[in-house]
Amino acid sequence: MIWLGLDFRAGVLALVITSLVLYLLQPFAAKLNLLDHPTGRKDHANPTPVTGGLAILIGCAIAFVFIQRSGTSLQAFLAAAGLLVAMGVYDDLYDMRWYTRILIQALATLLIIFWGGVRVEQLGPAFGLDSLALGWLSVPFTIVATIGIINAMNMIDGADGLAGLLGLAALTMLAAAAVYAGNDVLASRLSVLCGALAGFLAWNIRLPWRPRAKVFLGNAGSALLGLVIAWISFRLTQNPGHPVNPVLALWLLPIPVMDCLVVSVRRLRQGRSPFAAGRDHIHHILLDAGFGPTRAAVYLAMFSLACGLGVALLIRTHWLPYPVLLAGFVAMCLGWYTLTANRARAVALFRGFRRQPPPSTESKAAGLDGEQRNT
Repeated sequence: MIWLGLDFRAGVLALVITSLVLYLLQPFAAKLNLLDHPTGRKDHANPTPVTGGLAILIGCAIAFVFIQRSGTSLQAFLAAAGLLVAMGVYDDLYDMRWYTRILIQALATLLIIFWGGVRVEQLGPAFGLDSLALGWLSVPFTIVATIGIINAMNMIDGADGLAGLLGLAALTMLAAAAVYAGNDVLASRLSVLCGALAGFLAWNIRLPWRPRAKVFLGNAGSALLGLVIAWISFRLTQNPGHPVNPVLALWLLPIPVMDCLVVSVRRLRQGRSPFAAGRDHIHHILLDAGFGPTRAAVYLAMFSLACGLGVALLIRTHWLPYPVLLAGFVAMCLGWYTLTANRARAVALFRGFRRQPPPSTESKAAGLDGEQRNT
């Protein structure tokens, strides 16, 4: 069934297959030690499978093969996704060095550039210009942008349901943008991606009858989710036939991008690697302020939706020029950097939004799912 370019049949198939694969992978995850163990900074109670990325890829691939026709761009994406998931599974097992991960992420990006023909070539609309072609800088810019989004999703993957909900919010808004732009093919692809991610969230988000996540995304899942968002964003913003302004893409993923930029800059200024471990991400601040993982994930996803829909409305009504919207995003990042320069001040601010008393140390520790190993 296709309505407004959305292929609900394919989306439901991806949801069911992803959820089923997660169930079938449970015993194999234990045998292969594909588990996130509660050691070190990790506070989840039991070893938890990190099979989310593998299941999402399988669910998407099956839905694409059996429901939708496969073009060159999709084939390149699946190949790049397979490479990143394989890397992520190996990383979850053996803990790769950060520069090896970056190299493989760059190779995956080259697949979607030269095989799939998807790259960033034009930035003019973001600055209110008719044209600002990147020329020979197109390939390195696309590589850097893709690696940035992949690692932004990895960094934000630190509480049950957080990365999944933020990713689903972004993909849902990208689907709406694809429908509005008349890109029915891409909207149909997004139906599959949203369905697979929803199938994962059914296992990952906390529910009243399930106090802990049953499955984590793992490094494979966060890398896959970042690649998906980058691939879709580039196809939407760089397609002359179905144009979407690049500024909108930034506002569809405000939390991971802002958090990644602010944390990376702060760590570099402190003489630390951007990939060093730390409790300086936005979800850590919310958890320390007393928000539970589910509430933090839902509130941040709602903020993302509000940002994306609000900016989309401003673009639709031509109320603000594109450079102002771009400057607004930069201002938001600078504001967050300034606020979090004093961690206690940031925690106190968010604690003020809650009526409940601040939690004890034990309850704050119980709030983390421990997925965030390297960032």
